[in-house]
Parts: sequence; C-alpha cells; structure tokens
Amino acid sequence: MPKEKLPRHYLFEKKQHEEFINAVEALGKVLKEQGPLDGKTANLIQLAATVAIHSEGAVHSHVRRALDNGATPQEVYHAIILLTSTVGFPTVAAALSWAEDILRKK
Repeated sequence: MPKEKLPRHYLFEKKQHEEFINAVEALGKVLKEQGPLDGKTANLIQLAATVAIHSEGAVHSHVRRALDNGATPQEVYHAIILLTSTVGFPTVAAALSWAEDILRKK
C-alpha cells in the first residue's frame, strides 16, 4: 500500500517500532506468496477475519486492500454479509458501517 494511504497511527507505530512493523509486513508478503490465492481473494478472506474479531481499523485496511486488488464494492459487501450466520447480525452491521467509511470515499 502506498505510504500516503496508510493511516497516521500505523505510520506512527512504524516510526516507533520500525523493525517490528517491517517484520510483520514481510510476514504478510511471504504468506500471500505461499499459496495459489490471488490478492483479491486473500484480502477478502482477511477482511472476513477482521470482521470476526471486531477490528474497525483492520476492516478499513482490508476493504482498501481488497479494492486495490480488484474487488468491487459488491464483493466487499457480500464477503461481509456472508458472515451473518457465523458471527451474527450485530457484528455484520457494524462491519458494514466500517466498510462504508472506505467505500463512500472511493
């Protein structure tokens, strides 16, 4: 992700803990390269995980990344809505509002 798109908090943490954040970024890159899933699919899976753990910032990040990797807004919504029977409507409703924070800017 281009530096200008990164949240201020992330950039702050990267400055404060550069080696740690670089290691986390490198791990993410290696993990994505290990399998046959394309970037869009990988980001939609990661988006689903962030919804499940109720992480607003991570939902924002993975919506951005999914869109950057070719996902449509409809695919993002569908990936979230599919979780209703697994994580429940309140969690999905919150995640949809977080996704909308990003989607309305696009």
